[in-house]
Amino acid sequence: MKKKRPNIPLSRFLPTSRKEMDALGWDQPDVIFVSGDAYVDHPSFAAAILGRWLEKHGFRVCILAQPDWKSIKPWHDLGPPRLFYAVSAGAMDSMINHYTANRKRRNADAYSPNGEINKRPDRANAVYSQRCKEAYKGIPVVCGGVEASLRRVAHYDYWSDKVMQSSLVSSKASLIAFGSGENTLLKIAQRLDAGEDIKALRDLRGVAYLLGMKEELPDHRFDDVACDNKTISLPSYEEVADSHQAFAEATRKLHQETNPLNARRLTQMHGDRLAVINPPPLPIDTETMDAVHDLPYTRKSHPSYEKVGPIPAWQTIKDSVQIMRGCFGGCTFCSITLHQGRAIQSRSHESVMKEVNALAKDPDFKGHVSDLGGPTANMYRMRCSKPEVEKICRRLSCVDPKVCKLLDTSHTPLVQLMKESREVEGIKKVNIASGIRMDLARESKLYMKDLVEHHVGGHLKVAPEHVSDSVLSLMKKPAQHTFEEFSERFKEASRRAGKDQYLIPYFIASHPGSGIEEMVELAQFLKRNDYRPQQVQDFIPAPMDIATCMYYTGIDPTTLKRVKVARNPSDRAPQRALLQYYKPENYWSVRKSLEKIGRDDLIGNHPECLIPEKPPRGARIAGKRKPGGDRKGRHRNGKKREGYRWAARKGSKRG
Repeated sequence: MKKKRPNIPLSRFLPTSRKEMDALGWDQPDVIFVSGDAYVDHPSFAAAILGRWLEKHGFRVCILAQPDWKSIKPWHDLGPPRLFYAVSAGAMDSMINHYTANRKRRNADAYSPNGEINKRPDRANAVYSQRCKEAYKGIPVVCGGVEASLRRVAHYDYWSDKVMQSSLVSSKASLIAFGSGENTLLKIAQRLDAGEDIKALRDLRGVAYLLGMKEELPDHRFDDVACDNKTISLPSYEEVADSHQAFAEATRKLHQETNPLNARRLTQMHGDRLAVINPPPLPIDTETMDAVHDLPYTRKSHPSYEKVGPIPAWQTIKDSVQIMRGCFGGCTFCSITLHQGRAIQSRSHESVMKEVNALAKDPDFKGHVSDLGGPTANMYRMRCSKPEVEKICRRLSCVDPKVCKLLDTSHTPLVQLMKESREVEGIKKVNIASGIRMDLARESKLYMKDLVEHHVGGHLKVAPEHVSDSVLSLMKKPAQHTFEEFSERFKEASRRAGKDQYLIPYFIASHPGSGIEEMVELAQFLKRNDYRPQQVQDFIPAPMDIATCMYYTGIDPTTLKRVKVARNPSDRAPQRALLQYYKPENYWSVRKSLEKIGRDDLIGNHPECLIPEKPPRGARIAGKRKPGGDRKGRHRNGKKREGYRWAARKGSKRG
């Protein structure tokens, strides 16, 4: 019998307009969330999570999603919030959302209806905050989300190619709330509601603020954990903007203070003003995680988007179930550990199963759970087995350079969860789409067996990222043999299950430490294993990442040793081409790279060669059509265009 689809009343969503507020009988909201993402009422979208969390605790919350930032009208239409504005650029840094690694404009935005672009400004956090202040003076503005969190100190901005001040300066926000925001925002709302001034809230964990020129640094103590309550001074904005060494030192100090159990307060001068960054928020406990996911989400996008088009990100995750937050991997190119924390924050088994059962009864559900995971697929319920050691530990990764012997890596709770979820009536398939930590997974035969037999849809995406051990070490990723061992165990488990399944590995080009030699090593690996990547990921330096420091300074901040970096487009393009060495259009670029490092042995017709001696048809045409593309120097830029066009026509006829 077909399940009947109920019409979800508009009142089930958090209001997004004055009309919707009037329908609820509201004269004024307590908090207005200004978001660069479209409003999706789903527990994978921050505005929905935090809005519902405040609603649960008695506050009236409105969502101002993707407002026209060129006008003050959207702010005036809603009126002022009684307590504060909560501003976020969205689920991604707006610059990464807008631009590729080549700094070219992307042609789609996964967090906008119909993938439409230009629905949020560049550096949206600062723009939205300034609009809030312009609309209603005196209303506190609290900025959060990835963009605010990862720009809370002076940072390198890839798109302007310079060091920028803390987003506290550009946004003029009252506070920045970084990390998981449930407890922080709730305390802000409750204390403002009790009549406290916004400046009194500077004693909270997980907030950053900018002192006035005449204000003194307050003597706040964080006695909820046994830390020494020292204040660590980072090199000033002016110093890090002027000196690569100072920038590397600031990055090292910042990342050493990420464990909330022992992290200390940080300060950084910006001219004559002081930016203060309090210790990170404590990890969210299981009870709170369960409560957050038990809120009355509709799991739908707001009805106002029905005539515009679906939201791609929502279509991808609408039938997924998040089971945990955080990551102890500490990959240098990834922001998850710095933003969500190193401690794994897991939901209870009962809470996850409650959501799976509810999803199975949804009339729109087709029987396939798209993912059961989080930042990673297989860190559920894993944590340090010695709390007394965890309190003093300052390791940036629990698995690099090798898995810590104190880390509880049992997959048993996860395997039980996977088994029970796939046995729910109405569930046809439970896929695992989150990234799998291969160095952990390969050690659990039971997990590998269950994963391969029941949770892989023909292929499994994994991210070894590179094969050069020197590059992998800089990434804080496991050595190359880890992927090969995982691959063999995956193949063997698939064979035993009688299934024809394969891996799709993802690799990064132009990561710090990776040069032509390392990319040739990767290309040889791809050739030997018959991998032909259709999608190539270029390294993008995100604010505050360790790898970004390497890219900008040429220094590894953890060791202060020099690192080679491909910064120029002319150096980055060959690395990308080597990842797809088999494409005819990449022939001349690959050949030039091989000749440059003396690897002519990889040019020819032997099985181990990357490219043939004779250019393929597509390469010959491409080389002649592109000015400067011919390796013998013909048809260079600035020469006669007529000759270039003639050569292209002639080349295409000859084939």
